Parts: sequence; structure tokens; C-alpha cells
Amino acid sequence: MGTENEAICEAVAAISPFIRFVGMVGPSGELQAYRRRKDLVPLLDEKNTHYQFSHIAMKNDMEAFFDKSLGEVEFVWEERKRVQTISFAIGKSRVWVSIDKKVIRSEMLRIIDACLPVVKKHS
Repeated sequence: MGTENEAICEAVAAISPFIRFVGMVGPSGELQAYRRRKDLVPLLDEKNTHYQFSHIAMKNDMEAFFDKSLGEVEFVWEERKRVQTISFAIGKSRVWVSIDKKVIRSEMLRIIDACLPVVKKHS
């Protein structure tokens, strides 16, 4: 499974030079694989990164309550002051992607559209 997770991270990271980080987050919030853009200074320290991934896992569990009524979440896009993030479900894991804040929305949509076939292939 580790090599499949690494392949997913590689495939997503190759989509755009604006992608900062791609991580496979397991159901308990553990980081299973990741790719970080070279020469990048992370916005979160190790402790806050762990909290972020735990939050993703909890959110994933909470969203499952609404799956029967609303359907499964295909992706989540967040715009923050310093970064944009998207996440996709693959089984019980999440692909979490951070993208440069300066990226225009049409490029964000292109990144999302390019991620969907990767997600579908591994789902």
C-alpha cells in the first residue's frame, strides 16, 4: 500500500508547479506518504501538521454521517489567507493538497479536474 500512496502523491504533485505539498492521510490522521515541492518552507511545524491531519481524519468521519442523504464528498476546496487546499477521499484515506495562495481560480479548477482521474483510478 505504501508504494501506491507514493504513486498517488507523485501523480498529483506533477499536475502543477503551484502545488506545495501532497499528502496521503490515513483514517487515524497518520501521514502515509507525501511529496513536498523542493526548496519549500512549510507553513505548519511538525506539531501543527499532526493536528491538521488529525482534523482531516475527524472531518472525514463526520462527513460520513451525511453520505446516505447527500452522497459521498468528491472533494473539498478551502481558501485560506496564506494557502489554498483541496482534499479527496480514496477509500478511508484522504489526499490532501496545498497550493500557492496566488493561484487564480481557473488554475485551481484545472488542478481539481486533473486530480479527479488520479483519485478515481485508485478508488
